[in-house]
Amino acid sequence: MAEVLGGSVAAAALMATAALLIGFSKTAIGGLAVIAVAIFATLLPAKESTAAILMVLLVGDVVACWHYRRDADWRLIRRLLPAVLPGLVLGALFLRAVDDTTLRRAIGGVLLVLLLLQLWVRTRGDGEPSEAHRHPAASWTAGAGMGFTTMTANAAGAVMTLYLSASGIEKRQFVGTNAWFFLLVNLTKVPFSVGLGLLHVDDVTRAALLAPVVVLGGLVGYALVRRISQRRFDVAVLLASALSSAVLLLG
Repeated sequence: MAEVLGGSVAAAALMATAALLIGFSKTAIGGLAVIAVAIFATLLPAKESTAAILMVLLVGDVVACWHYRRDADWRLIRRLLPAVLPGLVLGALFLRAVDDTTLRRAIGGVLLVLLLLQLWVRTRGDGEPSEAHRHPAASWTAGAGMGFTTMTANAAGAVMTLYLSASGIEKRQFVGTNAWFFLLVNLTKVPFSVGLGLLHVDDVTRAALLAPVVVLGGLVGYALVRRISQRRFDVAVLLASALSSAVLLLG
């Protein structure tokens, strides 16, 4: 059991911190989970860590979907899902061929550009949500980008955050849509991780051991969303996206 959690008290504490962040990000501020991704990548070989944290993310997805089981915007989800599979396939191919550090930084750069674009649209606009996200090209680009980034660096949360932020939906619907979308996407990733030889029994055991901490983080996040204003929520998700970009660029 100790080896599954990193073999030392310090490693186990870091994994528990990552699990807490995952639970919190799934039920509150999406994008923060990338910090947990960075923690796992420091404790485990980088590529193997993507499958290890996938199991913990799935626990977080289930917790979030329970809390927000009636809040998803399924029209947005159906708009995005068809493009995810090509992105997953492309990401799996890149995982075989590309240095993961370089790839992670490239993804961070893309997220930073998307964030700056979103901030530019918000500052120059009249405060009304843009309709650009409804265009099929935007949906396919976002969906494929999420498939690629989630397969290669488990970093699609920030991409989804920016897409949902552009749609201007209410905070509970925002988190609910994010939760159900990533439950479906992360379940789809499991066969890819098995096929790449990255997913092992120890990863499932580790996720089970960390599940209570994920649940705790989810409860904290759910309580926060109930109390935070829509305006502060919008600012928080953009700040989380900026932090995600920085973690990936500097990691």
